Amino acid sequence: MPKIKTNRGAKKRFKITKSGKIKKSNSSKSHLLVGKTTKRKRKLRKSDIVSISDERKVKKMLPYG
Repeated sequence: MPKIKTNRGAKKRFKITKSGKIKKSNSSKSHLLVGKTTKRKRKLRKSDIVSISDERKVKKMLPYG
């Protein structure tokens, strides 16, 4: 049985927590920041958990995570 390749883009974007949840960083924080409120930009700094509906897809991309 051959090894499964890890999706390299997914490896850079997601981390698996001890409890098995998948952490991700928020999008929309690299440019066009003038139009966003300070509160919104501050909330984008924190990491987020991937939704349950997308979790299965991400876990398939990270077989050894």
